[in-house]
Amino acid sequence: MTVVVLLGAPGAGKGTQAKFLETEFGLAHLASGDLLRAAVAAGTPVGREADRYMSRGQLVPDATMIRVFLDRLDQPDARSGAVLDGFPRTGTQAEALDEALTEHGRRVDHAILIEVPVEDLVARAAGRWICSAAGHVYHAIAHPPRVVGVCDVDGSPLVQRADDTADTVRARMAQQLGALEDVVRHYRRRGVLRTVDGLRPIREVTEAVRAQLVFDRGAA
Repeated sequence: MTVVVLLGAPGAGKGTQAKFLETEFGLAHLASGDLLRAAVAAGTPVGREADRYMSRGQLVPDATMIRVFLDRLDQPDARSGAVLDGFPRTGTQAEALDEALTEHGRRVDHAILIEVPVEDLVARAAGRWICSAAGHVYHAIAHPPRVVGVCDVDGSPLVQRADDTADTVRARMAQQLGALEDVVRHYRRRGVLRTVDGLRPIREVTEAVRAQLVFDRGAA
């Protein structure tokens, strides 16, 4: 079984690359939010435990979250392995995950960091504009309107939500990147960290991710 952890700040493209790994290598895509919702909906013991916290608006404890992942790794579609997307988020979680996997005769084989400079992440995240009349969505880079500030569909002014402004996104990134760096250091110390340039076109990022897994497997 191969276990891959995908690392990167919000907007780095982890979800896109996780889908590729799922298709190319037959790895189950384990996104933390999806796993929690599925466990709660299925009414599994660990799902009921997680729901007690979620229903009160509390964070699910690390130990419970790790049990959710371990339960999922035992499912038939994860026989070849899994790619973890969105967990671990802190160095403490990474250490706890390693300990739990070791107890089950498993390990994190690859940690792949998709590197994107902070200001590029801010530009990606802060570029969203919304039609004030009907909510049509635009992005300054990925899907700009034909006329700046005007909806293509109905000519209404485009507005930006408060949580999409550059200053708000930058502040949010500052909070998250410190924890991410702790996780990166953890996997670097373990010798399983590989990095790819997330500024390259998506297809090239995908090829770089693929090359890292093929190289590591060949070297093993």
